[in-house]
Amino acid sequence: MATIDECRAALEKLSDSMQNTEGDVREAAALDRSVSCHITDLDVTFTGRLQDGRIVVHDTLDGPPREKAEIRLAMTGDDLVALVDGELNFAKAWGSGRVRLEAGLRDLFRLRKLL
Repeated sequence: MATIDECRAALEKLSDSMQNTEGDVREAAALDRSVSCHITDLDVTFTGRLQDGRIVVHDTLDGPPREKAEIRLAMTGDDLVALVDGELNFAKAWGSGRVRLEAGLRDLFRLRKLL
């Protein structure tokens, strides 16, 4: 089972990857939205913002998100690490329910370019 530190490192790696993209993918990453990522097996939530092509984590909270972020993710820590390392396909994981992504319709259309 992935640790909180491994999950935080995976989010940082994802953020670095997003910032180094170009074209349509960079445009999709350029959203300015609140973000939460609930790690279900650890029952912790990382909260922050997607801005300037980066995910900036502001806080780590025990339990599920306390406020509804504009972009909400939920998955196990192992799945987060596997997604970021390229070992788990996001679309398949989302379709099977292993990963939950909730956002407004317009944001979902823009975020699909990241997937």
